[in-house]
Amino acid sequence: MKRAGKWIPSVLLLILALVFLSPIYIMLVNSFKNRAELYTNALALPQSLNFEYYASAIDKMNFFRVLGNSLLVTILTVIFVVILSSMTAWMLVRRDTKISKWMFMAYVATMLIPFQTLMMPLMQVMDWIRTYLHLPMLNTHGGLIYMNIGFHASMAVFLYHGFIKSIPIALEEAATLDGCTKFGVFWRIVFPMLKTITITVAILDVIATWNDYLLPSLTLSDKALRTIPLSTFYFFGEFTIVWNQAMAGLTLTIIPVVIFYAFAQKYIIKGIAAGAVK
Repeated sequence: MKRAGKWIPSVLLLILALVFLSPIYIMLVNSFKNRAELYTNALALPQSLNFEYYASAIDKMNFFRVLGNSLLVTILTVIFVVILSSMTAWMLVRRDTKISKWMFMAYVATMLIPFQTLMMPLMQVMDWIRTYLHLPMLNTHGGLIYMNIGFHASMAVFLYHGFIKSIPIALEEAATLDGCTKFGVFWRIVFPMLKTITITVAILDVIATWNDYLLPSLTLSDKALRTIPLSTFYFFGEFTIVWNQAMAGLTLTIIPVVIFYAFAQKYIIKGIAAGAVK
């Protein structure tokens, strides 16, 4: 009985893992099937590994162009979020005033606001800025990156804030006595100690930015500016859906994130726990 009791949790975890991985299995096997195979049995293995649907998906999506667009938007968003959020959180922690506390609470509160409630007013504001201030906020990667930074900053500040509180202020005071400026204290003393939480923030923002469909669909109308999620959407027509090409396109979409996640996954739980608890 004791031996059986040890196996039960493992079996349950295996079943749960298979349930979560089943959509990936369905997507992968159907990306190799022709239409007849696909409609005969969507769960069966393909009769052959036919890569023609991947070639068609790459051509139809203009894959390498949209891959470059997604990489540009994702990398710049993550860089700016990491830099600005870490500096903001550091100042909020070290300036222990009522204003800084209220500002931190405002950041936390914005995490609770659904994007769907803001998207129409946001687009109206961005259109006003474009019309009257002549700043290209819509249909540009720069405008999309700007809005991404705003939406991702709250979670990043929250995580950095908790982690920075665990850093002894004596280290910063010693650096100041040695003649280090505020800028130098942060970049030479504080920021190198934020490696774990920085990687966690980067992972979360990469996944969120890479997979985002709604904000780019509202912001980007030019076909040449599309990101990968926008391109995969066009496999799903109003009257017909090219399922095998769509599955191939979706498989290509997740490969870069899976590779990135595989190299950085060990930092996620450690970083979130450190940032939320300390």
